[in-house]
Amino acid sequence: MPLDGTFDYLAHDPAAEIAIGSRVLVRFGRRPLVGIVLAVHSDSALPIHRLRAIDQLLDDEPVIDAPLLKLLRWTARYYHHPIGDTLASALPAALRRATAPTDRHRNRGWRALARNNENSRALIRAPRQQELRALIRATDEAVAHSTLLARHPGAGRPLQALAERGLIEAVELPGGIERGQAAAAPTPTSAQQAALDKLASAPSGFAPALIEGVTGSGKTEVYFRRMQAALDAGGQVLYLAPEIGLTPQLIDRLRTRFDAAIGLLHSQRSDGERADVWRAAQRGHADIIVGTRSAVFTPMPRLGLIVVDEEHDGSYKQADGLRYHARDVALKRAQDAGIAILLGSATPALETLYNARQGRYAHIRLATRATGASLPAIRLIDVRSRPLDGGLSESLIAHIKPHLEAGNQVMIFINRRGFAPALACHDCGWIAPCERCDASLTVHRGGAQLLCHHCGAAGHAPHACSACGSESLLALGAGTQRVAGALRSRFPDIAVARFDRDSMARRGRLEAQLADVANGTTQLLVGTQMLAKGHDFARLTCVGVLDVDGGLFSADFRAAEHMAQIVTQVAGRAGRGDLPGEVWLQTRNPEHPLLQRLLREGYVGFCGAALAEREQTALPPFGYLALLRAEALEMLHPQEFLAAAAATVPAEGQVACWGPVPAPMARRAGRHRAHLLLHAATRALLHPILDHWQAVLPDLPGARRVRWSIDVDPQDLL
Repeated sequence: MPLDGTFDYLAHDPAAEIAIGSRVLVRFGRRPLVGIVLAVHSDSALPIHRLRAIDQLLDDEPVIDAPLLKLLRWTARYYHHPIGDTLASALPAALRRATAPTDRHRNRGWRALARNNENSRALIRAPRQQELRALIRATDEAVAHSTLLARHPGAGRPLQALAERGLIEAVELPGGIERGQAAAAPTPTSAQQAALDKLASAPSGFAPALIEGVTGSGKTEVYFRRMQAALDAGGQVLYLAPEIGLTPQLIDRLRTRFDAAIGLLHSQRSDGERADVWRAAQRGHADIIVGTRSAVFTPMPRLGLIVVDEEHDGSYKQADGLRYHARDVALKRAQDAGIAILLGSATPALETLYNARQGRYAHIRLATRATGASLPAIRLIDVRSRPLDGGLSESLIAHIKPHLEAGNQVMIFINRRGFAPALACHDCGWIAPCERCDASLTVHRGGAQLLCHHCGAAGHAPHACSACGSESLLALGAGTQRVAGALRSRFPDIAVARFDRDSMARRGRLEAQLADVANGTTQLLVGTQMLAKGHDFARLTCVGVLDVDGGLFSADFRAAEHMAQIVTQVAGRAGRGDLPGEVWLQTRNPEHPLLQRLLREGYVGFCGAALAEREQTALPPFGYLALLRAEALEMLHPQEFLAAAAATVPAEGQVACWGPVPAPMARRAGRHRAHLLLHAATRALLHPILDHWQAVLPDLPGARRVRWSIDVDPQDLL
């Protein structure tokens, strides 16, 4: 656990003004560290001879302005996390280092040169270069390299050839910011216009709104219209997306819709690029910031609107360190700024839906697709006692075939990467375990490699069973690699693309694959959750979901909700164009009541039943949870520490204390894990206990022998 509290230092120059929110270089123990100035006082609780002086002031102006500092202080208090680590989590990595920030221009662009010679006439034999040069010449300003790659994957070599011909030149664009080009907006549908009218009629100030729209209903167009209104009023827009996989298509739409400066923040950008975008946003040079979870902390002095797309997505919750939820922090930020915030989803989180139904948020529904296309039919395939080929039933193969023969596209969704979940011995039943986790190793590369998806341990697959020596080893189950291989065997003349974290690790790979899908080169798509939401493929007419049963029988009370969201989102990829779609779910539990309700009544009906169940059990949103996690090399230590923590909770109070118990995965990465769960009817009852814990836990017996953390509003209990 990072150190809590703040630390006093002497000014390096008594005459110098040090602004609150500035970075300073200080000596902490023997290490030089970057600190953030939180207050300036004339005295200290410590005698002056015990105070060290600041070594260096790193900024002429604060990197964290007053509104953002207020938000970060609230975040630290609400999530009961040390303020220092909270500030560090918000800053880009480049600004956490002991160097002054720079405005190095890492964002390359291309500008046309006014030449009409033999080199340009030679483009008759190079249509790709001719097309790219025309695109660059069509604008008075330079075009970002990333923009050209997004629209024309593989454009790198043609651009270099144009530069060698002297027809374009490379230029540096400021601060990682791209300039979009305004285009005419489509005419809104009647449902979209009704939504826009309702949003426009909201009173000024903090105005949260849930936009609940079926997949393909045009939620993004509603966002864009409200964004344009905010830009026209001189404001900035913060647009949060849950995953990198959603950003390529989104960024391309923004580039061709808004005459605005657009900055992109996510983990695939370099540290320097993210620092540049941060600085540009802070100085007001960026009109729109698009980013994943951590972008919620971007300084934006003219912030006028926040959009949280796919607000239900679990990726908005940070899984370690500062365990914040970006959607909830965004709501607090909008409240502090007195601005509107749009929460959009086809499958809202139960907490968000409950708040909307209670009148805390405006609730806007888009019940039909903007194109007029009908929602796809969803049907079950019972795979009990049926053979599977790479996870695929013969029934599903039969349903896929006519779609491919018609030249349409098919998506197979399986939320499991790798070749197979486990390697087992056919003779004795041994399953290859991870030596450091209570989990089996996942088979990769067609059976050649074993990898732990929890700790990262990797090795070659054995030739024989380590328990009995048998060489009859079998890969059990299926992951994306195995499914893709089976489809290639069944349909050798059809291009198959696999979308998962392994196949999309290389920079630019995702954009190139999505472009192949968009132009019809790829007909078969196999993927995990990065395909489940946000994408719009006009010729995708069939979706197969290989395993929905995991969400029906999980120890996590949110598992059924997540299952319903994934099924609904994946189903929504089909039939979005002029062609009708269909969805097939493979299951071994076709009679399960939750699954049947989802098929009969859709996500809305499922939510009604799920909320009633949550109310009966007083689980969120009808109760509030906090999870105290502890881990150590021996199980005894976290158990003892959590028992001591439980003893500090009043036995006769209104806060229930459940545990300590071993975590569902009791050993991970060689460390033993245990949990202690708090439950209360209100936040007002829960948080005083957490305040008390934050003060006393570091001094409990055994606290130094464990790693511990407090998770407020946990999204999983695993």
